[in-house]
Amino acid sequence: MTKKRTVRTEAAPAPFQGAPYSQAIAAGDFIFVAGQVGLPPGDTAIFSGTIETQTEQACQNLRAILQAAGSDLDQLVKATVYLANLDDFQAMNEVYRRFAGEAPPARATVAVGLPAGCLVEIDAIAVA
Repeated sequence: MTKKRTVRTEAAPAPFQGAPYSQAIAAGDFIFVAGQVGLPPGDTAIFSGTIETQTEQACQNLRAILQAAGSDLDQLVKATVYLANLDDFQAMNEVYRRFAGEAPPARATVAVGLPAGCLVEIDAIAVA
């Protein structure tokens, strides 16, 4: 039977305000990464910056967690992008494109309510 293991790295933010979730869970050949926002590791929950800077940081956080799990962004198979404002889709997409690689993962993008000042959140599934 496949056991799950918790993935944790200091190179990405800890769970938001101490919430009960892991940065990622590895189970079998898959890594399930919790939603990552545009906060650098160690920052508090005060969001600032543009959609571009927040998307860049969210993707860097995803990369750090995947690398801690023994994977990387080129192993993403599915991502979901949550936007506070769907008008930011094009600007987010330009930054996301640089991280998605030559074989981008399947993806959905939706507009949702996010904490004040948070413009983007991205969760993902990758293979190990």
